[in-house]
Amino acid sequence: MEPDPANPPTVPEGIPVLDEERRLPRNERPELLIISGMSGAGRSQAANVLEDLDWYVVDNLPPRMLRALAGMMTPAEGGVHRLAAVVDVRSGEFFADLIGVLDDLRAHDVDYRILYLDADDEALVRRYESVRRPHPLQGDGRMLDGIHTERQLLGDLRKRADIVIDTTELSVHDLARKVREAVADEGDRPLRLSVVSFGFKYGLPLDADHVVDVRFLANPYWVSELRHLTGKDEEVSSYVLGQKGAAEFAERYVDALAPVLDGYISELKPYVTIAVGCTGGKHRSVAMAETVAKRLRERGQS
Repeated sequence: MEPDPANPPTVPEGIPVLDEERRLPRNERPELLIISGMSGAGRSQAANVLEDLDWYVVDNLPPRMLRALAGMMTPAEGGVHRLAAVVDVRSGEFFADLIGVLDDLRAHDVDYRILYLDADDEALVRRYESVRRPHPLQGDGRMLDGIHTERQLLGDLRKRADIVIDTTELSVHDLARKVREAVADEGDRPLRLSVVSFGFKYGLPLDADHVVDVRFLANPYWVSELRHLTGKDEEVSSYVLGQKGAAEFAERYVDALAPVLDGYISELKPYVTIAVGCTGGKHRSVAMAETVAKRLRERGQS
């Protein structure tokens, strides 16, 4: 088709086609979670769990500041895209603003969820007595007076809650599991492994959960061509893993770890350190540590 001299094109040829073919980035909307509920029901423990899941957590936030806080969120890499705010009666007279602020956030198309933690009166009294602290609304009255006043103040908020967790019969670990199940997504990593090498002559690493001794393998130190290299060099790695039983040991050790790592996830142990040792920590342990780490990555571990 010939160009029309009366209406010349304003866009260089080919640009519209490029725009149509360009893949747009996935729209990842930021997540805002509001944590509230009864004092003593486990708000602090829930906040700690979220921090372990890489959420940005703000505690005891005055409700009016939720608007400004939500404005800080961004889906961009490196920005705050998962934010949790603990809002409760500790903010005093400011707490009365919460329902109005929540309505305002909805009106401005800000998505949020409310996690509400509850427990029966007996459990709350028992917990406060165990830490020997007064209820924030107790004043000059009884502890139960403060608890009943708080229930009345939180009545409307509880009705709006997206997630309600009753912690009456839950341990700290049970609560952590509940919170993880409620908010975690596929990107959350429940277990992170560190595989390190060390030399026995320098002592065991203080943070080692598992210690692997590979001194049953011949030492490359006594091979003059390998002495100045490390287990990260191909020549040393091939020498170590080429020995009888070395590769089999790495494979079977990773197999043996499988139920252990599953147990750590069940028991909410977030970090595990596996220390692989030889005499000097330079040849055999390094080669084996690299191999074990590779095998664990192949099985989906981080």
